[in-house]
Amino acid sequence: VHPNVSQGCQGGCATCSDYNGCLSCKPRLFFVLERIGMKQIGVCLSSCPSGYYGTRYPDINKCAKCKADCDTCFTRNFCTKCKSGFYLYSGKCLEKCPDGLEANNHTMECTSIVHCETSEWSPWSPCMKKGRTCGFKRGNEVRVREILQHPSARGNPCPATSESRKCIVQRKRCQKEGKGKKNREEKRKKSNKDESKETRQESKGRAARRQNREQRENNNKTQPKKRKAPNKEQDLAPVDTAH
Repeated sequence: VHPNVSQGCQGGCATCSDYNGCLSCKPRLFFVLERIGMKQIGVCLSSCPSGYYGTRYPDINKCAKCKADCDTCFTRNFCTKCKSGFYLYSGKCLEKCPDGLEANNHTMECTSIVHCETSEWSPWSPCMKKGRTCGFKRGNEVRVREILQHPSARGNPCPATSESRKCIVQRKRCQKEGKGKKNREEKRKKSNKDESKETRQESKGRAARRQNREQRENNNKTQPKKRKAPNKEQDLAPVDTAH
């Protein structure tokens, strides 16, 4: 072993030197050179830092630098996150997205263009004026629809979600709420009263008929049957004695 190389190193190094830091790493650790001013120091890490990707070899595991426009990468030719001013698309960092795609400034990616989608129109509402459906001849009726999918930045914008049109109704007077409620209550009470009266009369009628029927049955049981009176004219008929 070279005199400047030590095997009693710290921080995951297998071998190291006082001037260059780590020269080799323990198993499964990645070796990477860090620049400190004009000097490069070797360090051993469990994973590669931002801007590097890991490669494993039988003798050593190294961290290699990503492309200049790539912030993090899986390999040198496949970026997973781009630096500011670039948009990620299929592992590459682009200044401008291809046709049919748009730049998403939130994720810094090229994404598909999304157009607005709406539901079907609802049925027309009743003809109204100032929130009422009576007391006028001309009013308005409306219909609405919901937005099912909001558009992306370059997508087709959403159309109007409500429509209104003029309508004509047969003029009718508005019934006062208090008076109408009072009339309905009186009609309900009168209806209940008439039903109760009819019910009582029917009950009395049934009771009277049942009482008359029972009385007739009792009279038939207690009175003896009348014997048929003899025909006096037959008894006093003259006897023919001509023979």
